[in-house]
Amino acid sequence: MKRYTIFVITENFIGILNRITIIFTRRGINIDALTASESRIPGIHRITIEVTVNEDTVIQLVNQIEKIIDVIKAFYHEDEGVVYQEIALYKIPVSRLDGGLEKIIRQHNAKIIAAEPDFVVLELTGHKEQTQELLEILKGYGLLEFARSGRVAVAKRMLTIDSYVK
Repeated sequence: MKRYTIFVITENFIGILNRITIIFTRRGINIDALTASESRIPGIHRITIEVTVNEDTVIQLVNQIEKIIDVIKAFYHEDEGVVYQEIALYKIPVSRLDGGLEKIIRQHNAKIIAAEPDFVVLELTGHKEQTQELLEILKGYGLLEFARSGRVAVAKRMLTIDSYVK
């Protein structure tokens, strides 16, 4: 089993995400992370799905996704074939903010993005392993809330959405 990033280029129609995720549900495959956003081309969206499966399974998934009418193109890459990041937000009580915690924040290249009377919000951008490491540390500091985005990724090879959208 390996981690793969599936890219789906699609027109922006209601229900397209549901039709894509049903393919995973029917096969009993868990989606590790999912992000959807507009692309630089109006009306065209890109969906990024992270899964841990074998290569035969990811090939079958991509082939099934491409059969959906509003999907323009679907393809996959191993981790080495993409540049990717995730963003994580951590809410901690202001009362726990001291020199030791500030040092941890600096060591992890996190930054404070909001300061309220009762709490501060930290942001860290990186790979899941990095955001998870900081999460485990901050649990000891009375972590109030945590949220992590799905994978945001671009392929290393030089194909652009334009090559699929004609």
